[in-house]
Amino acid sequence: MMLNATRLSSLVGVVIGALIAHGAQANSGDTLAAVKARGEVLCGVHPARHGFASPDSQGKWSGFEVDFCHAVAAAIFGDATKVRFVALSSQQRFPAIQSGEVDVLARNVTATLGRDTALGLNFAPPIFYTGTGFLVRKDDGIAKVEDLNGAAICMAPGSTTERNVAQIFAARSMTYTPVVIENNKQLVDAYVTGRCDALTKDKAALPGVRAFDTEDPSAHVLLPGIYSKEPLAMAVRQGDDQWYDLIKWVTYATFDAEEMDVSQANVDEKKSSKDPDVQTLLGVIGDNGAKLGVDNAWAYNIIKQVGNYKDIYMRHFGPESPIALDRDKNTLWIQGGLLYGLPMQ
Repeated sequence: MMLNATRLSSLVGVVIGALIAHGAQANSGDTLAAVKARGEVLCGVHPARHGFASPDSQGKWSGFEVDFCHAVAAAIFGDATKVRFVALSSQQRFPAIQSGEVDVLARNVTATLGRDTALGLNFAPPIFYTGTGFLVRKDDGIAKVEDLNGAAICMAPGSTTERNVAQIFAARSMTYTPVVIENNKQLVDAYVTGRCDALTKDKAALPGVRAFDTEDPSAHVLLPGIYSKEPLAMAVRQGDDQWYDLIKWVTYATFDAEEMDVSQANVDEKKSSKDPDVQTLLGVIGDNGAKLGVDNAWAYNIIKQVGNYKDIYMRHFGPESPIALDRDKNTLWIQGGLLYGLPMQ
C-alpha cells in the first residue's frame, strides 16, 4: 500500500504540475492577442504632467511617457497611433492595471520591491531616473531641505513621494504638516495659492510646474539635492510572459538604437548597414519579431515613427523644448549614465 500511495502521490503531482503548466501556457500571449483583436493598446498615463503626459485642447496626448506608449503600438501594429490613452490618478493607476482596464502603465510609476510583489506587477527597465524634490517660493528664504522644519508640504496620496517625505523628515528629526491632495491640478493650485510652503514631486516634474503653473516662474526655486531613488518604468500585470517580454524589449530597443546611432532621422539609411547588430535591430536579419509575437520590423517601426531614446528625450526635455532637463543619469552606460540595452541575440 505504501508503494501504491507513493505512486499515487507522484501521479497527482505530475497531473497538478501539468495543469499549472497548461494554465501558464494558456495565459501566455493573452494580452497581446487581446490587443491585436481590439486594434489598439490601452495605455494608462498621468492626467497632466508637463513633459511626461498631457492632452491638448483637442484631446491629443503628448509627452515622454506618451511616446513610449506610441512605441508599443508601433511594435505591434506598425502604426504608432493605435493607442487609446487612459488618464489615471495615483490612486487609480494600480487597480486599473490589475483589473485589465489598461494593458500597460506608463504613468510616472516608480519600480519598487513592494509593487513588484504585493501588487502583482512586472516592471520593464526604467525609462527615467529621478528622485524626490521640493519647489518653494524664493521670498520664503528656504535654501535647503532642513529649512522646511515645521512647514506644510503639498503632496499626492498613494505615491512613493509621500513615504519619502516622511522618511526625509524623520531622519532629520523634523516635523511637517502634510497637505495631501489627489487631483493634480488642485494639488498644484494649493501650492501656488500659498496653502502649503512647498510642493514635493519627482524632481523632474517640478520645472514644468514652475514654468507653466506659476504666474512668475522666477519667484520659485527648486531646492538642491535629490532625496530618493525614483526609477520610473512601464508596468504590466504578472502572468503573461510574452506581453512582459514585448514591453521590456520595446524599452531596450530605444536604448540599443541610440547606442548604435540609429535614429529617426537616419533609420532608413541604416537598413543598408553591414553591421550585423544594426541589421538584427532593424529586422533585416533574424526573427526576433516572431519570437515576440510581432513583425520582424518591430524595432524599425519604433525608431521610424517614434525615435530612439535620445530622440524621445530631446523632443520633450531637450534645450529646444519648453522644459529643458539635463539628461544626468538618463544617458547611455557608455556615457556614464544608467541606460543599458541588452543585446538582441
